[in-house]
Amino acid sequence: MTDLRAEHLQLAYDGDPVVRDLSVAIPEGQVTVICGPNACGKSTLLRALARLLKPRHGVVYLDGQAITRMPTRQVAVRLGLLPQSASAPDGLTVEDLVGRGRFPHHRWFQQWTAEDEWAVEQALALTDTAGLRHRPVDELSGGQRQRAWLAMALAQDTPILLLDEPTTYLDLAHQVELLDLLAELNETQGRTIVMVLHDLNKACRYASHVVAMSAGRIAAQGPPREVITADVVREVFGLQATVIDDPVTGTPLVVPVGRRRRTLPARPRPTPAPAARPAAAVGRR
Repeated sequence: MTDLRAEHLQLAYDGDPVVRDLSVAIPEGQVTVICGPNACGKSTLLRALARLLKPRHGVVYLDGQAITRMPTRQVAVRLGLLPQSASAPDGLTVEDLVGRGRFPHHRWFQQWTAEDEWAVEQALALTDTAGLRHRPVDELSGGQRQRAWLAMALAQDTPILLLDEPTTYLDLAHQVELLDLLAELNETQGRTIVMVLHDLNKACRYASHVVAMSAGRIAAQGPPREVITADVVREVFGLQATVIDDPVTGTPLVVPVGRRRRTLPARPRPTPAPAARPAAAVGRR
C-alpha cells in the first residue's frame, strides 16, 4: 500500500493563497471524493497531491517522503493522474497515448515488454476504447477523449489514482460505467482512488471517505453519512436541501429545495366587489 498525506498546506498560483493551512490524510485502499463549490480549492489541492503545484508552505508526503524531493520516476510509478483538461500532441493516436502510461516503468534503453502490452490492452478494454486505438486523440469527441486519458492513467498501473472531474464530457451512462470501474479497481485491486466531483449524490454513492472544502479549507471530512448532511450542504454550498436515503444504495441523497419550492408568504386575495342586486322582473303581474 502507498501512503499519501499533506500537512499545513498553503497553495497559491499568483497573489493570495487559494488553500490555507490545510492538512489531510488520504485513507489507503479507499475511494476518497473531494467536493465543494466552485473556486474552493479542490483542483488546487489535487494538483499539490500530484506534485504539479509546489506549496508555498507545508508538505505533501508520499510514503513518508516529501513528494517535491522525490525523483519524478519514483513518483510516477506510485501515483497516476487524470487532469481536468489534458492535451495531446497533434496526430497522437489513442494507442500511443495509452502506451505513454508505461513510460515510468521503463529504464534507459529498455524495450517494450509483454507486460507493457498486457497493461495497454487491459486499459483499452476497461475503458471501451479498443475500437478507437488508431484514431488521433485530437479528433475524438469530448467523452471519447476523456476515456482515452483514463486508459492512459490505468495503463500506468499505480497504487494511487488521482482524478480531477473524471466524468466531465461523459453522458450519464458512461459516467456510471466509469465510476463503477473505479469502484471495482478499488475493491478488487486495492487501489487508492482520489476524485474531485461536483455531484454530491455520486460522491455519496461511490466514496467511502468524503472531504468537503469551502474557501480553501476543509469544512468536514469522514464517511458520506457523517459529512453530507443538510447542515453541511447549507454551510458549504449555501443551498437549502433535504438529505434522504438513496432508494438503490441506501447512501445519502441530496434533494435541493430550490427557490421555486420555498414557502412564500401568501398573497392577499383581492376583496370581492359587492354582488349586484337582481334587476326587477319585467312583465311580472
